[in-house]
Parts: sequence; C-alpha cells; structure tokens
Amino acid sequence: MTQAGLERSALHYLERYAASAEMLRRVLLRRVETRCRAGAGEPEAFRAMVEAVVERACRAGLVDDATFAQAKVRSLRRRGGSARAIAAKLAAKGVDRDTVGEALAAETGEDDEENAARTLARRKRLGPWRRGTATPEGRARELAAMARAGFGFDLARRVIDGPGDEETG
Repeated sequence: MTQAGLERSALHYLERYAASAEMLRRVLLRRVETRCRAGAGEPEAFRAMVEAVVERACRAGLVDDATFAQAKVRSLRRRGGSARAIAAKLAAKGVDRDTVGEALAAETGEDDEENAARTLARRKRLGPWRRGTATPEGRARELAAMARAGFGFDLARRVIDGPGDEETG
C-alpha cells in the first residue's frame, strides 16, 4: 500500500460520491485496515499517509466540507428533512458544528421548517394526505413519525391537523 495507491483510491471514491473530509478519511482507513488484515502491516503505520492524502484532496478542492454541507442541506430539505435531522446526519458524516450551522442558516428561510414538515407529511401520507379516515391511534402514530423525523410537537400538530395543499384538498 503506497501513497499513490491511496490517492488513486481517494480519486476513485470522490468521482462517485460527494464527501466530507472525514468521510474520505474513514473510507481510506477502512481500505488500509482491509489491506492490513491481508498481511500488509499495521494500520497505524499508514495513518500519516491517509492524513496526507485527505489534506491534499482538501487543498486541491476535491473535498470541501462547506460545499458538501450546503448541497446536503438543500437535498435533505427538498425531501422534508428537519433542521435537527439534517444537523444530525451531517454530524454523522463528520462535518463540524459551525459548518453545519452556516449551511443551515444559508439555506433556511422563515417557513422552511414548516414546508419541510409538510413535504414529509405528504411523502409519507400523514395528516391531510392520509388515505382513509383518521383515528386517535393513527393520529398519535403520525405525530410520533413527525417527532422521529426531528420536528417539534407544535409544528407536527399544525401539519397533521391542518389543511392539505390546495390541489389535494
């Protein structure tokens, strides 16, 4: 395992996926560990090489956590992601809290959280978009689904109990 081999692995990964620096680091470390299990030495011996490859990718502009975070925020918002859920996903991908906050602030307007909640409810057919009639147990399940998605109780209740879109009635 050489630095050139790690760089090729990094380029191959970055051609296929958008990634944060931490995600790239994890992928390369997994690759090193796999090779080391096959008898290529100790993983700790390659850690400096992995760090150098990640640093070089960042300097070359192949990896940019801020751009990655902004793109992920836009994508997850379109799918109905709450700010809390988006922040958790980005933190799991190794993006630092300040970068996440900046990306959320740049992409979040006044009604974005409510629009995201309505999008999620529409996608999952909750509240006014449900099929069939509402039951108290069904309403509780719908509120729980909204809470698991990271929306507050008041917002979830407004969306679940509120009117649907004009085109759906």
